[in-house]
Amino acid sequence: MEKCSLLIENTTVMTDAETIQTGMDIVVCGEKIAAVVKHGEREFQAEKVISGKEKLIMPGLIDSHMHTGQQLLKGLVLDAKPIIWTRVMLPFESTLTPEKMQLSAKAAALEMIKSGTSGFVDAGSYFMEAAAEVYVRSGLRGCLSFSTMDEEGLPESIAMDAVQAVKETDTLYEHWNHQGNLKVYYSLRALNSCSDKLTELAAEHAGDRGAMLQAHMNEYQGEIDGIIRREGMRPYEYLEKMDVLSPKFLGAHSLLLSEEEKEIIGKYQVKLCHCPFSNCGKAVPDTPDLVSRGIIPGFGSDGAAHGGLSLWNEMRIFRSVMNIYHGVPKKNPKVMPAELLFRMLFEGGAAAIDEVGECGKIAEGYKADFISIYLDTGRLIPSGNLLHTLFECAESGDVRDMVVGGKCLMEDREVKTLDEEKIRFEIRKYMEKEGVGLC
Repeated sequence: MEKCSLLIENTTVMTDAETIQTGMDIVVCGEKIAAVVKHGEREFQAEKVISGKEKLIMPGLIDSHMHTGQQLLKGLVLDAKPIIWTRVMLPFESTLTPEKMQLSAKAAALEMIKSGTSGFVDAGSYFMEAAAEVYVRSGLRGCLSFSTMDEEGLPESIAMDAVQAVKETDTLYEHWNHQGNLKVYYSLRALNSCSDKLTELAAEHAGDRGAMLQAHMNEYQGEIDGIIRREGMRPYEYLEKMDVLSPKFLGAHSLLLSEEEKEIIGKYQVKLCHCPFSNCGKAVPDTPDLVSRGIIPGFGSDGAAHGGLSLWNEMRIFRSVMNIYHGVPKKNPKVMPAELLFRMLFEGGAAAIDEVGECGKIAEGYKADFISIYLDTGRLIPSGNLLHTLFECAESGDVRDMVVGGKCLMEDREVKTLDEEKIRFEIRKYMEKEGVGLC
């Protein structure tokens, strides 16, 4: 009898974006999947057994772009006058404290675990060490950045020059990279807010450490126009000139792309992600064309201020936007089929967290990052095509279990790594103190 650390018995498995198999056992040894076999084909002695009855096991969802530092802004940006970044978000982030950031991370981690998000990329904020402490305890697979800007006119509490801004990330990297399931990324918060010197330093330090570099890219027309005025070229053309682009670059949003920029993205194998709910107020990306070029973006929530952290919502919103904008004019209702959207979630997400070939599949040798969906619920039955039903109907509340790196973070909706009741109490106390969320 073979020994293993965790066994999921006799379950339905979504092994990848296109395949669902029934009557399967998933065998985990340590942090990785050791086998995915027909139930009863081999015998195992497991330290822990989880019944797969009435459940579907699928890769954990990956949020390719979120903002821990904006978790406490939930409900305060919808219908706000533009530009939200300068009027709401930047002023709020300039008032962050370690205590606020820790509470934000607790709220974000809890929401992600409960909704099935096992991995994420944080776009960067302040007091990230406080967030890192929480995320290590949570067990989630996360990538953290420090908010890196050096433009003039920033609030005094977050104003800094290029050297200091990159040094902040250096310190975060030294203390927290590879602690638990965390990585540290370097960042350029937005190109309009970063000097040439900061761009060069961030790219240099990231390259020296083999780390990813991320930036908000081509999100607003005004942002693009600002770079054209300053540099005489578009954002991705500027980064190519600065020798910044590589497969280790993640361009969040990347909505308004020229033909030349698409070619640059493909040339350097840049990683992309879209944030559907947030992006709907800005622009619609030409994702079908990107996919035809072999570029598979991931999904980001841009949350939590923008619509929370549910990637189930993001996928469905994205399909609707793609159909009405690209599909209807071309009479193609299958312009972005469910299988492709799951591929974006898994494959694009794995690329965003720099885990290509390691995450995003239920297969031997992959990291044991997966969730279970309770199938015996009215939303999911009956079903003539389970994969399509999962895409159309599954919700955060259908997630029952989460395993990351072979460790159980949630079992039967009970979070094991964080004190959910205490976190909810702390959030309620914060709301009462700040007088928010009451109307």
